[in-house]
Amino acid sequence: MSLKQANHPITEHDYLQGELVAKTKHEFIDGDVYAMAGASEYHNLLSGNIFAELKNQLKYTPCRTFIADMKVKVANDFFYPDVMVVCQQDNDFDYYKQSPVIIVEVLSKSTRKFDKTAKRLKYQSIPTLEEYVLIEQTIGEIEVFRRKEYWQSSYYYLGDAITFESLAITVLVEDIYYQVNNEDVLAFLQEKTQTGPVPTPYFEQQKP
Repeated sequence: MSLKQANHPITEHDYLQGELVAKTKHEFIDGDVYAMAGASEYHNLLSGNIFAELKNQLKYTPCRTFIADMKVKVANDFFYPDVMVVCQQDNDFDYYKQSPVIIVEVLSKSTRKFDKTAKRLKYQSIPTLEEYVLIEQTIGEIEVFRRKEYWQSSYYYLGDAITFESLAITVLVEDIYYQVNNEDVLAFLQEKTQTGPVPTPYFEQQKP
């Protein structure tokens, strides 16, 4: 998603009240308001895929998985992460959370620099955050920053599995890229088909 700065700064209270009735979502950063543009097809698919994988594996646990419309408060800023997981009842507010364990952002051309730099540093200041995940749209690459590794990044590619240690669950990279037909995914699926098990001929299946 891309961001566009509004005309003038407003207070935190006015921002929160305005978001309740706004037709367009806005992020509140350093006292300024930024309108969020719509997301691409791949952006939606990637967000939905990792949301589904996390939510399914966290079923019957105290953890709750949120997508797109739930804000996270970081100091005096408010963001809309693509996906986040919260494992404690951190406040009494219905429209934002303050204690995520994992935050996921799908990178877009217009926001990738901010997501990888300034926003990352803001997110890393959240005391409860253990993992920050960045997903590429145009290539099959996922970058994970972990607190226990001093926020050094680890990279994962198609064919790999990612263990989200803070949640004790593992997700295949190829499942996150399901139906995202970029060049990397198409090449991976073709190679997987060519190197997969050879099916037994029909006449062989009929032998007693």
